[in-house]
Amino acid sequence: MRINKYIAERSALSRRGADEAIAQNRVTVNSQLPINGQRVQENDVVELDGQQLMNKPQTITIMLHKPVDYICSHDGQGSKTIYELLPPELQGLNPVGRLDKDTSGLLLMTNDGDLLNAMAHPSFNKEKTYNIALHKALLDEDKHKITDVGVDIGDKRLSKFSVKKIASKKHMSAYEVRLSEGRNRQIRRTFKALGYFVNHLHRTTFADYKLDSLEVGKLRYL
Repeated sequence: MRINKYIAERSALSRRGADEAIAQNRVTVNSQLPINGQRVQENDVVELDGQQLMNKPQTITIMLHKPVDYICSHDGQGSKTIYELLPPELQGLNPVGRLDKDTSGLLLMTNDGDLLNAMAHPSFNKEKTYNIALHKALLDEDKHKITDVGVDIGDKRLSKFSVKKIASKKHMSAYEVRLSEGRNRQIRRTFKALGYFVNHLHRTTFADYKLDSLEVGKLRYL
């Protein structure tokens, strides 16, 4: 078995994360530094950060309704973190992708490295749905740019996604956004490039998972 798969099956790392750990010299095989692509035999002793990796642990995946003002990190650097919402036995879970501090909604967390890779990697094109509120109504020509042409947000390719007006009692300029990419703050950056400020950003679906009626700050086992 290739070493990155071996690590992913026995830790919370994805295969990509395992490759990064190997490059950072955090992994040893029989007390020796391995190389990417190396194969691990049944009787080899593989350690990650000085801890021997044993048989694949029980996989746990949860859905968390992330509140605003929480960050997806163990180290909040003065801010509240999502791990404050989890019991001790779930502190080892990793978020599948990220929601920034000002964004609320559906956040998947898991210790399954394969699932983490399959759900988070851009090549798998997992669709995500958000409800957003803008500081003013979206002009038709700007909607056309976002949905059909693409908007330059400083990346190598234009940002493009679906936008649909929705009725909302709380927000006059409320829209549903659907996209499969996961570029850093892509929705906010796209609207900002056209002169709009996103007042509210809330994720409601991720692939086949739906937030539904899960209360803010609560979790559900999947």
